[in-house]
Amino acid sequence: MHKSINNLTTIKEQIKSRFKQSFNPQIIAVSKTFKKNEIKPLISHGHIHFGENKVQESIEKWTDMKNLFQNVKLHMIGKLQTNKVKYVIPLFDYIHSLDNLKLAEKISEEQKKIDKFLKIFIQVNSGIDPKDLKDFYIKCISDLKLDVIGLMCIPPQDGDVKVYFSQMLKFKNSLGLQELSMGMSSDYLDAIEYGSTFVRIGSKIFGNRT
Repeated sequence: MHKSINNLTTIKEQIKSRFKQSFNPQIIAVSKTFKKNEIKPLISHGHIHFGENKVQESIEKWTDMKNLFQNVKLHMIGKLQTNKVKYVIPLFDYIHSLDNLKLAEKISEEQKKIDKFLKIFIQVNSGIDPKDLKDFYIKCISDLKLDVIGLMCIPPQDGDVKVYFSQMLKFKNSLGLQELSMGMSSDYLDAIEYGSTFVRIGSKIFGNRT
């Protein structure tokens, strides 16, 4: 069995052991910098959620694979520039990093052009200021008709992640949203404890990047 499959199985067992059936988050295998031959074993195993953070790399790597494996869901988890949105909409299924109004307007515009609507997370703290969150969310769904399904955060490296995860859960509940994208290789169990429904795990699945 491929090492990535073993690693993914271990992660799922950890989650099941700690949370029983109370949480069953989607695991996004963060495949940035990893080659197709390292990704395909996971797809063959039945894993469908993958995360990338660079647009050009994603186009080169995933255009053929998405045609070949049509059930795969691709998540843009990195900083997204407005001039790259037109390339992201056709290829990706989720955007986790909506962090400003100009980007929201561009996503709305490009989605309408090809009649494809991605599921979107608003990035909080390192993106939208919490005090502006409600107004930004309302504008996104009412004016721009974006399919905002949840919130995303990347806690600062020197802070207590649980404080941020707890805040995010409150923000999510206050807006009546269903999803939270938070938790990475180092803190995904803590994130799930605070209701994360999508965890973004790279090195714990694929190994360290060179």
